[in-house]
Amino acid sequence: MQTVPHAQKQARWRPQRQVIALATLGVFVAIIVGTLYLSQSSQMATLGRELEDLIQTRDRLEQTNEQLRAEIAGLQGMANLQTRAQEMGFRFADRSDIEYLVVQGYNPNREAEIAPREVIVEDIPVYDESLIGWLQQQIDSFQRDADS
Repeated sequence: MQTVPHAQKQARWRPQRQVIALATLGVFVAIIVGTLYLSQSSQMATLGRELEDLIQTRDRLEQTNEQLRAEIAGLQGMANLQTRAQEMGFRFADRSDIEYLVVQGYNPNREAEIAPREVIVEDIPVYDESLIGWLQQQIDSFQRDADS
């Protein structure tokens, strides 16, 4: 008879143990989910910072490219080219410096002629292969390889 009261005492604690076990399990699940959330959010923040850095680098490079284009345009300006040409010893041509060449048969007012395009017509082979024919080719090829 002592086993019945002992069993009843254990039975009273079972629901409380289950509640404690479930609460502990809930706390562990919450910790795991929180850890995963923090890990994911920190990775996203890191990627966001890297993206901002890359965007700033791209913008800086675009600005440098535009400055270089403006510099090139300034160097290719007519006034700058004339100054550089004079520094190199070039000068403006006078009428006496110009020589004209006469080319026999050249007509500068003629209409442009377009050469006719050659049309190449190729005969397209007729497709007449069937599944049975293809299988026969494969079998013949296999037999030739086996005989070799």
